[in-house]
Amino acid sequence: MPLELIGGLFGERFGAEAPVLALHGWGRDRRDWAAVLSITGGVALDLPGFGASSPPLSPMGAAGYAALVEPALESFPAPLVLAGHSFGGRVAVHLAARRPERVRGLVLAGVPLVRIPGAHARVSPRFRAIRLARRWHLVPERMLEEARRRYGSADYRAASGVMRQTLVRVVAESYEPQLTALACPVRLVWGEDDRVVPPTVATRALTLIPSGKLTVLPGLGHDIPTEASRELAEAIGELLAGPPEAAP
Repeated sequence: MPLELIGGLFGERFGAEAPVLALHGWGRDRRDWAAVLSITGGVALDLPGFGASSPPLSPMGAAGYAALVEPALESFPAPLVLAGHSFGGRVAVHLAARRPERVRGLVLAGVPLVRIPGAHARVSPRFRAIRLARRWHLVPERMLEEARRRYGSADYRAASGVMRQTLVRVVAESYEPQLTALACPVRLVWGEDDRVVPPTVATRALTLIPSGKLTVLPGLGHDIPTEASRELAEAIGELLAGPPEAAP
């Protein structure tokens, strides 16, 4: 199907028309959801800064992205199932919490929803030293930027400008208040071997969600939309079969 503007963002319709909206992960685009939505039907968006959608005008976290995606909810005549992978799931949680009357169900895969106590990002000691030296004005900004490029994540190195600043904001977030506020049923679909967002994150998140269920898929990693399209489609289908109204 051709690209179209949906709530001000570019998106694509896959399969039959259905009240399903899917949001992709960081550095990806709408096509990640093609196999899933070919089964269920629905729309996948290019989030701002990815695919055909322009970057945001200023750095923002997941809440800001949710505000940009929110107009797309109005293109559906009835409450919809919202699906999000990784970064897209961060945005989806905010949307479902702030617009419960428009979201009948939420499917999340590989989303960094909460921080796990004792789990810290691995930061090179050399990078920490350069960052501290820059804070004390002992080295130029150029040296810190070179260190960021050398020791930063692949996503960080690939990003620039407003998107790099957005990434820095987003990776520091967690979503406990939004999870406890969810009024719709939630399905968590995780790869057992996800090294980016391990299943312990989903297990912890599940304790905060009022109505949730976790499915862990053996032998799979982080890229659930492309690796487990059938299982994601089943989770979406289960929520589509439920009541169209969001829970009170």
